Amino acid sequence: MSTFDEREKGFEAKYKHDQESLFKVTARRNKLLGLWAAEQLGLSGAEAEAYARSIVAADFEKPGDDDVLQKVMTDLSAKGVQVTEHALRKRLADLTQTAREQVAKQSG
Repeated sequence: MSTFDEREKGFEAKYKHDQESLFKVTARRNKLLGLWAAEQLGLSGAEAEAYARSIVAADFEKPGDDDVLQKVMTDLSAKGVQVTEHALRKRLADLTQTAREQVAKQSG
């Protein structure tokens, strides 16, 4: 095997690892957002966990974060909880960092 082939395999392995990490971080972030939103909706226990799973599942509808944000905003508005899109995007950004730390700790 040539050096080029070895380097190519190394880059492919790194890309695969990076994509798996990104998926885990995004799923964890969405779960954390779902748990936060569940609290705002007055849900707890199994209901909160189920709601958080529905937020994770909502991310598979379209690429990007808009599907998740739209679901949370719609659900909160339906219950009379007022939150701006800007505030929700800020919460998502904060939770991304938290999720990244949790996944790194779990992997390490």
